[in-house]
Amino acid sequence: MVQLLIVYHSRTGGSRQMAEAAFAAAREEVSSTLKSAADAEPDDLLSADGYIFCAPENLAAISGIMKDFFDRCYYPVLGRIEGRPYAQMVCAGSDGENAARQTARIAKGWRLREVQEPLIICTEAQTPEEILAPKTISDDKLKSCRELGAAMGMGLSLGVF
Repeated sequence: MVQLLIVYHSRTGGSRQMAEAAFAAAREEVSSTLKSAADAEPDDLLSADGYIFCAPENLAAISGIMKDFFDRCYYPVLGRIEGRPYAQMVCAGSDGENAARQTARIAKGWRLREVQEPLIICTEAQTPEEILAPKTISDDKLKSCRELGAAMGMGLSLGVF
């Protein structure tokens, strides 16, 4: 059975909502697993046929816990997941581009195949209070996350990827 793995980190709730939206749509198309970056392991990556990575951008980079996931898993799966499809989502206060570039570089090292441009949801949080506050992502923006999850699920189930 084809398996999609969604790995996410969220401190203020935005990325979690995005990952959950993608997961809800993907599981209607294909067997899917949603794991926090703190709990995801190399075996999770090896067991999956495709991936969605979802993280907040913190200080113009992916969050530390998401980076820790990549650090822990990188070498144990290197050369063993090549060619598998992936997409990514970033929850950002301003632009999210650097976090997306970081994840793309890691995925390139694994020789994963990007099947969609990064989805960046911008919260416009700019002050320390706004940045640290719990996030609520609008249904309009979550629609894009659901569409990404459904597309990944359908692409995997149909063998398109």
